[in-house]
Amino acid sequence: MAEGDLSRPSLADDLFFVIHHNVTGRARLHPRLASLGLAGAVIGELMLAERVTLDLVPGQDRLYVITEDATGDPLTQNVLDHVVAEPHHPIVTWLHFFARTVYDDVVARMIAKNLLNPPARHLLKLQPAAPVDANTAAWPLARLNLAIERRKPPAIRDCVLYGLVVATGGAPRALREHDAAFATATTALLPVPLQRLIVQTEVVVGEAVISRR
Repeated sequence: MAEGDLSRPSLADDLFFVIHHNVTGRARLHPRLASLGLAGAVIGELMLAERVTLDLVPGQDRLYVITEDATGDPLTQNVLDHVVAEPHHPIVTWLHFFARTVYDDVVARMIAKNLLNPPARHLLKLQPAAPVDANTAAWPLARLNLAIERRKPPAIRDCVLYGLVVATGGAPRALREHDAAFATATTALLPVPLQRLIVQTEVVVGEAVISRR
């Protein structure tokens, strides 16, 4: 399942681009839902890189550290360090915990990678961090739209990306077409721990939606 170096373009970067406009940077989702999705994506980065997995304890999915090897990326390293220090928490607890700060952390990482411009103030109002290059920002969404159009499951990381877009409720807002059956079939191709990450992300997003009503 290893997807290589955590310092390269990441799952969370791709999810951020999908749930924001590729020119203006305006969000397609409520900040709380976006943050929960990004928390799932950062954990997904560690799972794809085989730093952590899910220990499928009956009734409770728990993050389990495979290796404490350095990630080469401050954001994922911070997440890994927390899980190493407190390994007993279920995945839903970690999703809520990391969601408190992950949005700003992902934005800061993307600014450092020159993927986003820093937020700018215009007429006394702070504008969102906009993509440096609109084509780069549009590419993750284009990959998903192409896979759906062809009904051909994408590469494993994009399968996770697709699952998280659906889990956050972003599919109807971002994708040209949302095929629920294809989304389910695509997620089913993933290793069980990644499937469970997507399921648990959808659970906490659903709870957040209900709490806002």
